[in-house]
Formats: sequence, C-alpha cells, structure tokens
Amino acid sequence: MNPQAIIDGLISGSTIGLGAIGLTLTYSILRFANFTHGDFLAWGAYLTLTVAGVLGGLAAGLGAPVYPFSFGWGLPLAMFGGVVLTVALTLGLDRILFGRLRARGADAIIVVMASFGASMALRSLLEFIFTAKPAYFTKALQIAKPLGLGMRATPDQLLMIGLTALLVLALHLLVTRSATGRAMRAVSENPGLAGVYGVDVDKVIRVTWIIGASMACIAGVMAGLLVQIRPYMGFDLLLPLFSAAILGGIGSIPGAMLGGLIIGLAEAFAVQIVGAEWRAAISFIILVLVLMLRPQGLFGQREA
Repeated sequence: MNPQAIIDGLISGSTIGLGAIGLTLTYSILRFANFTHGDFLAWGAYLTLTVAGVLGGLAAGLGAPVYPFSFGWGLPLAMFGGVVLTVALTLGLDRILFGRLRARGADAIIVVMASFGASMALRSLLEFIFTAKPAYFTKALQIAKPLGLGMRATPDQLLMIGLTALLVLALHLLVTRSATGRAMRAVSENPGLAGVYGVDVDKVIRVTWIIGASMACIAGVMAGLLVQIRPYMGFDLLLPLFSAAILGGIGSIPGAMLGGLIIGLAEAFAVQIVGAEWRAAISFIILVLVLMLRPQGLFGQREA
C-alpha cells in the first residue's frame, strides 16, 4: 500500500475537520443539523476569490507568489475579507430565517427543513452569480517535496496542515479557558438555565455563528487552493462533515478535528484499495457504524 495515502488523508481530513467544527458547534448550541454549512464553505471560497481579485486590481504585486508557496500576500488578506463577508452572510441568514424560527419556538424538524431549503437557495444563487465553471486561486504549479518513507507534499499542503493545527488549538483554548467558552458550554448544556444565571444566550448564538462561518470560509479556501472552486464543492463535502462531527462527538472541537482526519484517511486508503468511485461511500459507512455502535461519538457523552 502506498504510504502517500497518509499525506493525502491528512490534507483532506484537515479541510473536513475545520468544516466539521462549525457544524458540531451549531448542532450542540442551536440544536439542529445545519445543511447550509456546506454552502458556507463554497461561499467563503468564492467571496475570498472576489476580494483577491479586487486586491489584485488595486496592487498587482500582491498576487506574485511568495516562495515556496503558489500564492502571494494577497490571498491571506483576501481570506480575512472573505471571513468577514461569510460571517456577515451567516449572521444575516440567522436574522432573516433561523432567528425568527427560534423566536416562534419552531420544532427542530422545521428548522432542519428550513436549513435544507436555504442550502438549495444559496447553492443556486452561487451558481447563478459565478456560473458552474471551476475557478482557481492560483494556477502556479508546485513540485511535491519528499518527506521520507515514500511520502511527498507541496509547501501549500504542509502549510494547510500546520494552519489547521494552530486554529484547532486556538479554538480549543477559547472554549475551555475563556469566559466566552464557559458561556458556550453552559448554553450547550441547558439554554434556559444558562439564561436564568445571566448568560447572554443571543450573544453566544452570534459567537457560534461567527466561529462556524470563519472555519467554513477557511476550509473552503483550503479546498479551493489545493483543488479548485466550484458551486457544489460544499455540497460534496456535506456528508463527510456530518460524519466527522458525529464521529468526534457533538460539541467537541478536538473530536470534530479527529473525526475529520479519520474520515480523510479512510477515504484516501479506500481509493487505493477499492477505487476512487467508492470514496463517497466511506463517509456514509462510517456514519452508519458510529450511529449503531457509539452514537455519542469518540468524545461525546451518552445522554441520560
């Protein structure tokens, strides 16, 4: 078996794990499966591409690749702008749709169906604006560097893995060591009781959307930088995102990341063993096995 699958799995798993973080936080605090989350990945990638185009028009030198990477300083700046715009889109959708449903006390199934419909609308709007033609952050070619033991990776890929590790560590510290994190955990356990004890539940919900949208945007940029940008890229990742979130345990940031890495590695090895056409089935098989054998996930707790 080719050990290169380990690197491929880690790269794919990093994107899945980052996306699953927002999904697991949304589910644990807002109590519904958010089908729009995959589309936030795609919107984040396209919004970042748009900002990068604007910055390139203002200062052409920002697009020049910085050795050893395939992109210039314009992409990190554009990603910051893309995160801001994706957060604004997410908060706007919550204000228009999800917030009103919460205020009316809508059942969870109603909110889930609303998110499914919003997902289709966002995807269609994205395709209408940017067309279905694939887009790229950069078309510069990179040569993979040998890492030993038969494994190779490009500088862009290694950067993505390192960035993912830093983001997960920062988020874990935020949730476990800060007042905001304590408020998020309290709302996750019991929103009503947390409100009685003075926790600003609405603020916690906004913070949750901000974190989820930010991670979705960064994951979308990572996927777009390493492969390509398409309107359906988020939809294609939706099943692996749910599988990673459930495998790791709802509400656990390290669990979501570990779940994403497991999904990515499983898919990479499955491509070598049974062929690329079965790759999409791996996430579904893992999801079913987790729900049957350990529904609380690796880091979750069984409900009383």
